[in-house]
Formats: sequence, structure tokens, C-alpha cells
Amino acid sequence: MFNLDSIIDVAPYSLKKSEKRALYGDAFFSLTQHHYENCEPYGKILNALSVDPSIQQDVANIPFLPVRIFKEHDLRSVEESQVVKTMTSSGTSGQRPSKIFLDRDTSKNQTKVLVKVTSSFIGKKRLPMLVIDSKVVLKDRKQFSARGAGIVGFSMLGHDVTYALDENMELDVEIVEEFYRKHEGSDILIFGFTFMVWEYFYKKFEELNKKLPLDHGILIHGGGWKKLEEQSVDNATFKSKLGDVCGIERVYNYYGMVEQTGSIFMECEVGYLHSSIFSDVITRREDFSICDFNEAGVIQLLSLLPKSYPGHSILSEDSGIIHGEDDCQCGRLGKYFTVHGRIESAEIRGCSDTFSGQ
Repeated sequence: MFNLDSIIDVAPYSLKKSEKRALYGDAFFSLTQHHYENCEPYGKILNALSVDPSIQQDVANIPFLPVRIFKEHDLRSVEESQVVKTMTSSGTSGQRPSKIFLDRDTSKNQTKVLVKVTSSFIGKKRLPMLVIDSKVVLKDRKQFSARGAGIVGFSMLGHDVTYALDENMELDVEIVEEFYRKHEGSDILIFGFTFMVWEYFYKKFEELNKKLPLDHGILIHGGGWKKLEEQSVDNATFKSKLGDVCGIERVYNYYGMVEQTGSIFMECEVGYLHSSIFSDVITRREDFSICDFNEAGVIQLLSLLPKSYPGHSILSEDSGIIHGEDDCQCGRLGKYFTVHGRIESAEIRGCSDTFSGQ
């Protein structure tokens, strides 16, 4: 079985294409065999596809599961007694959310990798942290929504974790201003899901005609772009407007989903999302053939982390473009890409389980 500890100390964006391909060939062969042997529904899928897991495949040929399958079936590759945490995705009203079952090792590895990847962008020092959410999201420590999982994971990067929203999802301006005064002049880490940062933080300060001098702030945000697109707010507008209110210049968008928690794709200074050594991305045409660089297709996500459930190769419901590999202007190795939103036939949902306020 592939052991993540063998690469956990390797810099996240340091492997060239040939090195990563060699690593992934062995790792995904091991993961696919493990899930085939320990998850009966996954084994049936591979049998139906006439896939022999004892034959090592090129990574691009490893079977992928459509992300929606985690809404329709409970998929585990460990005994139920080994499950320490269950995570759920968001979903439209009346639809069953995805359920992702984590054992201790998978949960631990998700946190390790999340911290490793994010620290390579913002530094290893733990910073005072302001969360643009309410702590009520964490009320059940054994069953997390995508929001709860994100908050817990990113909180490992901070200290003096303070929640900006009260239990009624209203911005507590006094708490935020007190947090700022306490850490004035120091770097501050701010985390929140994109729509919530916009709707419950930026808009509230704009409405109050208040400015908060957070020029020492570092914002990490992701998910919920669908709702902002409906308001004609793109990435550039988001950064500009937030800067007007708070003076924040260091803003890092990330892409990820609860079905592969920890395997996030961070946005670099040039504006591209990057795959680390722990994850990879492929884009596919309607016939599932692989797209060329700079050709739009459906995004397939690969992750070395899922051991307790067969989520190592997933076909998302998002469209995107891979622009290149190992040659981004930011200097990081690996594939770099952009996400353009949901494919037309996909269920509309926010991967951050964003609060609707309805």
C-alpha cells in the first residue's frame, strides 16, 4: 500500500513531469488495488468496465468515478468501525449530499497535505486567524459539512482563531474590530468561503461605510463562485472590491471539493491554479478522450490521499482548461489551469456548502 509519509517532506511543487509520473504510476496502482479489494461496489464497477487491477495502468487510464456517485452510494474501503469522521458536501434542496468516510490515517493525511500546500504560499508561521463564518458550523465534530471541514483544516495554520459571524450568521463588527486592534501591525490570516466573504463580510462593511485597515492580512478563500457569477462578480472584481474595504492585497483563491479534501489547488501570483505533488488534474472531452493544453474540457481530479474510500480518481462536474505543465511564470512545477464553472448538464451546487440565508 502506498505510504504518503514517503513524500510528505518533499516540497509540494518540486517534482518534474517525469518524476511525478513515476511516483503516480506506483501510487495509483497501489490505491486502485486497495479499493478494489476493500470496497465491494468499487470492485463491481471495475469488473463491469473489464478493468484488471492487477495490471498497472498509465495514470490517465485509471478508472474515474463521477463525483455524483458519492451522493447515490455509501462507498467505504475500511470497516465501519474504523470510520472516525464523515464529511458531507452541499446539495440542492431535496438532493442527498455526498458522504465521505474517513479513517484516522486518511483524515490525518488530509490535514498534513492541506497545511503543507498552503504553507508553501503563506509561510510556516502560525498567524492570528479570523474565520468569516460562525462556530456553529462545527457543532458535530464527527460529521462535518464541507464548510466545517475547511475551517478545521485551515485552522491548523492559525492561532487565536476568531469567528467573525455570530450564531445567526450576522457579522459581529465589534468582534472583528477587537481582533484587528489586538493584532494591529501583525500579519493576519483570514479564511472563508468565497460567497460568504463577499456576502457577509465585504457587503456588510460596505453597507456600514466602514473601512478596516487589513493591509497586513492574508486571505484564503474558495468555493461558492456560482452565486458570485450571478452577481457579475469575477475573481478580479472580488479582489479589487475587497481591497477597497480592507486593503487586503495578498489574496489566494483555491479550488477543491469535499470528495478530495486536503488536495487543494492554490492560485498562484500569475492567476493560475496549481496541482501539487499530492494531486493532479486531467481535462476530458465529451467522449472522455484527453484534451490538449488550452482546450476546455471536464475536469478529472486525482489525489494520493483517499485510502478509506475510493476517491483517488474523480470526474468532477466542472469545466476547465489546463494551460501547461512545469513552465508557469510563477516558477512552480506541475500542471496549472483555470476553472470556468459547472458543465451545463451538471447539478448546480456550491462545493463549499455556502450558507444561503434563506
